[in-house]
Amino acid sequence: MTTNNIRPWGYFEVLSDAPDHKVKRIVVEPGGILSLQRHKLRSEHWFVVSGKGIVSVDGKDYPIKTGSAVDIPTTKTHRLENSSSENLVIIEVQTGKYFGEDDIERLEDKYGRV
Repeated sequence: MTTNNIRPWGYFEVLSDAPDHKVKRIVVEPGGILSLQRHKLRSEHWFVVSGKGIVSVDGKDYPIKTGSAVDIPTTKTHRLENSSSENLVIIEVQTGKYFGEDDIERLEDKYGRV
């Protein structure tokens, strides 16, 4: 893992980066919460490998746990929160036209990154 993949909420590793997709392993530490965000050029599929938490998609909250999966369509606001005392680990599969970090539009962020 490179240091530029460390975030205030945990870290991610890129497992695959191809012209038609990107796959990340995301680890959210206890109490960590990602920005409320959306993407214009990609959709995401999240599969929970371990842990539990809460996913918000377009203002609706959904509990997640090991084995859960969530689809996040392009332009939908979303956020991931670890609500447990153990790491929350997800595999994120991105599909669409572009997978750069600059396709993240942050709407809210408890770490001041808006």
